Amino acid sequence: MINKATFGPGGNSESFYAEGHKSTLEAPAWVASKGLDAYEYEAGRGVNTSAEVLRAIGEEAKKHGVLMSLHAPYFISLSGVEEEKRLKSISYIEKSLWAAELLGADTIVIHCGSASKISRAEAVSLAIDTLEKTVEAVGDTPIHLGIETMGKVNQLGTLEEVVEICKRDRHLYPVVDFGHMNARAIGGYYTDVDSYRRTFDYVGRELGDEIARTMHCHFSKIEYTGSGEKKHLTFADETFGPWFEPLAEAIVRENLAPRIICESDGTMAEDALYMKKCVEGLL
Repeated sequence: MINKATFGPGGNSESFYAEGHKSTLEAPAWVASKGLDAYEYEAGRGVNTSAEVLRAIGEEAKKHGVLMSLHAPYFISLSGVEEEKRLKSISYIEKSLWAAELLGADTIVIHCGSASKISRAEAVSLAIDTLEKTVEAVGDTPIHLGIETMGKVNQLGTLEEVVEICKRDRHLYPVVDFGHMNARAIGGYYTDVDSYRRTFDYVGRELGDEIARTMHCHFSKIEYTGSGEKKHLTFADETFGPWFEPLAEAIVRENLAPRIICESDGTMAEDALYMKKCVEGLL
């Protein structure tokens, strides 16, 4: 059982390269040396790394006690109206699971897709159909298929939609991206401790307390427009939220143990460490 919140970057910070590192094979040791305990391998543009390298990264992560996850390709569309594209997404998920197994990752993170050309109910139905076919194809995998909350208004992926999708099969888990949810609400979604607690409470009621307590999450400050997410920022930004400090308080007060992957723009490791220290400072 996971008993504490864990933190790490999504991909490699600018400082990783500035310090002379060139290969993600070096990332687990580097992340651990910074005091972090998680890392999300970025395969947003596709899984293009050899089995040998993926396995070696996984071995390094295990050696240094770094928990691994993988972000599946961005071009996956669970809710696409063209069946050919949706079925192609299944093969992308299968390849992501193959890579995740080599990495020793316990979760892959999947984008839902668009809801701009059809009703949201139709988009949910298509996403469920795609994922049911995916589960049938991949079998009883121990790797969580993480369905991410999304940041643009015209995308499928409100918290309620993600939870509805995840109810359909025990292999499906919510990935709550706090920055996305704040951006699609045009700011103000997370303003205090209780606003964060409501998210965990809702997931707990609908999917079970243990899933809520140990959720895989993303966090970053995100600039938004009337359409939702525009771009990821760093923690140095003081205009756009959300702010992490109330979430830290919620984590400690409720004895939560999420894994929080930071997706700041270039300062993922530094901001992840800030989050970890925030939580530790309240213990």
